[in-house]
Amino acid sequence: MSRSDWFGDLPVRWPIATIGRYFDVGLGKMLNASKESGEGAAAPYLAAGSIQPDHLVLDEPKTMPFTADELTRYDLRKDDIVVVEGGAGYGRSHLLTADLPGWGYQNHVARIRQVGAVRPGYLLYCLKACLASGYIEANNRTATLPSLSREVLRSLPIPVPPYQEQRQIADFLDRETARIDTVIEEQQRLIDLLRERRGAVSDQLLGPHTSLYPLKRFVDDVTVGIVVNPAAWYADDGVPALRGLNIRPGRITTSDLVYLTSEGDALHAKSRLHSGDVVVVRTGQAGASAVVPHELDGVNAIDLLIVRPGSGVNADFLAAYLNSPSTRSMIAEGSVGAIQGHFNVGSLRELPFPDLPADEQRQRGGKWLEQAEAIDALIAGTETFIQLVRERRSALITAAVTGQIDVRKEVA
Repeated sequence: MSRSDWFGDLPVRWPIATIGRYFDVGLGKMLNASKESGEGAAAPYLAAGSIQPDHLVLDEPKTMPFTADELTRYDLRKDDIVVVEGGAGYGRSHLLTADLPGWGYQNHVARIRQVGAVRPGYLLYCLKACLASGYIEANNRTATLPSLSREVLRSLPIPVPPYQEQRQIADFLDRETARIDTVIEEQQRLIDLLRERRGAVSDQLLGPHTSLYPLKRFVDDVTVGIVVNPAAWYADDGVPALRGLNIRPGRITTSDLVYLTSEGDALHAKSRLHSGDVVVVRTGQAGASAVVPHELDGVNAIDLLIVRPGSGVNADFLAAYLNSPSTRSMIAEGSVGAIQGHFNVGSLRELPFPDLPADEQRQRGGKWLEQAEAIDALIAGTETFIQLVRERRSALITAAVTGQIDVRKEVA
């Protein structure tokens, strides 16, 4: 349903206006325009992908021809706000803190430049609050993705507190969001340390290996999931199928599952999974492995390596071994035949594997699983905390730019 605003009731001293009343809004140069004209000299330009949620990416910029007039028309100055116009990252915004001499910007980026009595620093937070509210998506859904065209941006309503109060709001939010961002960074570092600890635990518990032989000597089978046009068998409902994105070191996630028709599943019976199998990622995070639990017995696999351990190999120990930093490094460096992050059946069959008694494998694998689950619980708790802090950050911005909290005393 369409909404008339994104901010609700405001202080009586705050009028409402559109962005276009106080700012010039322009889109950048079309990429193919240079090819058609053949004029100008190559210059760097700000692309939509350059605008990330919390920073600009300016290293290794793309270039295209700009004439001298175009570089004047599409210049970027301190206190300009640049906004992603459309696509998956639409609405991302950034306030330039310095001029970018010699740069232009492309047509999927909108430049907002002050021409009236609303401060850019205040407007930046209004844009973030407006996007978080869902107002843009509710009022501007196209056939594909929401967008922030020049017209949409110009017509967005914003609260307009007194000019001095705008500065106070922006200063308050600069300070408070910086504090929150510091907390998030610290928690993210904690997650990184926990993940390193998780890997170290596996290396420690696996211990030294004096006798290593190819994995194929110990397991019943190594095979691969569906690799040829799996999408031909997709259905809205049917037999679940795991993909690489479902596999994490030591665990399987069931979000974003795809489903196969019964016919597709029957035609690919060799890639059907059974509890106790070990699934291994082939591409991207090559080598990441997990044991198939009882509740996923009978699902299929797409573009995954599959190990049937048999009686001679403990599945938890095998997963721990494959997920250990030393083994992952061996796979990544290509010492077992993996090329550019692509791990295949032949590589896995030839992977050196320790010759240990089944009881010792079971003991080591069980200890690794116990400690890994404890560390995973800490990571999950930290990730939940980060999400709550981010929600607090967004709520604080909205409260400040809509007058729900009076920041004048905070910055006095």
